[in-house]
Amino acid sequence: MNSDEILLLTPREIASLLTIDDCIVAVEHAFRLLGEGKAVPPAVLSMHVTGGGFHLKAGVLDLSRKYFAAKVNGNFPENPARFALPTIQGVIVLCDAEKGSPLAVMDSREITSLRTAAATAVAAKHLARRNSRTVTICGCGNQGRVQAMALFRIFRLQTVFAYDKSAEQAQRLAQQLTADLGIPVTPASNLSTAVRQSDICVTCTTSRRPLLGPEDVLPGTFIAAVGVDNPEKQELHPDLMAKSKIVADILEQCAVMGDLHHAIAAGVVTRADVHAELGEIVAGKKPGRESDEEITIFDSTGMALQDVATAAFLYEKAQRQGSGVRLNFAA
Repeated sequence: MNSDEILLLTPREIASLLTIDDCIVAVEHAFRLLGEGKAVPPAVLSMHVTGGGFHLKAGVLDLSRKYFAAKVNGNFPENPARFALPTIQGVIVLCDAEKGSPLAVMDSREITSLRTAAATAVAAKHLARRNSRTVTICGCGNQGRVQAMALFRIFRLQTVFAYDKSAEQAQRLAQQLTADLGIPVTPASNLSTAVRQSDICVTCTTSRRPLLGPEDVLPGTFIAAVGVDNPEKQELHPDLMAKSKIVADILEQCAVMGDLHHAIAAGVVTRADVHAELGEIVAGKKPGRESDEEITIFDSTGMALQDVATAAFLYEKAQRQGSGVRLNFAA
């Protein structure tokens, strides 16, 4: 590919190139670089419109070369029902961070889905009990499916509960995951009951009110709060945050748009109460889980460096395999 060409990767090509295992490795490396102080903290810009909003997340990583990536995602929760379109749509632009040259344009949906689940898997390695066997997935869309698949790569899961406000959606995911994972996956009619039987809970919803409070979670549980990516959304009650060990993907980002934001607003938690950013734990600068009794929470608002690392991996693999379409804007 010459210097004037830009690689275009479609959803189908990305799905053929990117596995959850590859994504976990790339994302963990990105968190480690940030935790070691070898990466500049990424940036985020959000704009809200009727029915949804747009996020622009950008960052730079020094990998095999220096890469910059910017992702523009539209997030419209009513899209499936109103327009038969995905909730999340967008693109990632990957650039050479030394020359400024555009290298690739990629559909963002599969990347966003896999890198989000990969971050949960990385956090769970450090924050969940080592012998975790039971998981509750709260939110049974595509992200719920990928979250379960990612955790299955880290733990020898024996049981999964699938909860959704739509019983039909929960039943559908349970059937799909039972076939994919080869273990019992049961639709749950009561979220609290399922979580109290679980070692791990992932919330990946568009909720605007708390789904879990302190009375719903037993000591030793690990919770990955994945769905909150703007100040209007909320999945965890502030009192649950206050009694737990909190780990943020990006502290300042979580403080303005994650479940941490609501706990701070309620006056029960401060920034200083946050145990660590995940990168600090991955880099060995701070401990992860320190007892089997503590409740640990990963506030996952989505870090741009996850996108940079994943897009760079895809670009290099596509180059090696000759995948994608080459565009020449200079022609």
